[in-house]
Amino acid sequence: MKTLGLIGGMSWESSAQYYRLINEAVRDRLGGAHSAQLLLWSVDFAGIKQLQHEGDWDALGTHMVDAAQRLQAGGAELLLICTNTMHALADRIESACRLPLLHIADPTATAIVRAGARRVGLLGTAFTMEQDFYRGRLEQRFGLEVLVPDAADRRCVHDIIYQELILGVVSETSRRRYAEVIARLTARGAEAIILGCTEIMLLVRPEDSAVPLFDTTSLHAIAAVDAALG
Repeated sequence: MKTLGLIGGMSWESSAQYYRLINEAVRDRLGGAHSAQLLLWSVDFAGIKQLQHEGDWDALGTHMVDAAQRLQAGGAELLLICTNTMHALADRIESACRLPLLHIADPTATAIVRAGARRVGLLGTAFTMEQDFYRGRLEQRFGLEVLVPDAADRRCVHDIIYQELILGVVSETSRRRYAEVIARLTARGAEAIILGCTEIMLLVRPEDSAVPLFDTTSLHAIAAVDAALG
């Protein structure tokens, strides 16, 4: 079993799900008392969140490279960034750290293509929905057509993530608002919806969407187990 290195804490609410999903999958595959062999470097998200909203991606890159190098020094053999947004810095991390990086968009896109969908709706932070690092990878590497919500819906999705989900707040009102955003994406032709923020799986359920949901947290965690167990 390879040792996984997780950069977490963004937020710890979703990192806890990674830990659970990875260990459950290892136990299911190997049986008995087996669990995952992993290292977790969990950042203080308050400072990360502030830098994100200030647009200081250079400083954020320094934090992420430091985390990756700490995991490498600790003996990790495979790296995961346990957040979609911070994959904006994936190239910088890969250039500064020799560990292979399992990009969160890749197992997600692979699952979508396997399911036969081509036009997908993307939910996530404003950074993930609006910048090209994520949408571009889906489009250029996997041939997907990516739809994002309109400006008002993007703000709604983003604010619920940062004002509620990272704090562990899950409300029926917000669930209904997300379902409405999903319905509008579906009306525009989305054949599937990417839950492109690792906390959204805490809120949105399959019954909240008329089309299949692809949860990046679960797909990333299972891909990590696939890689760790070879």
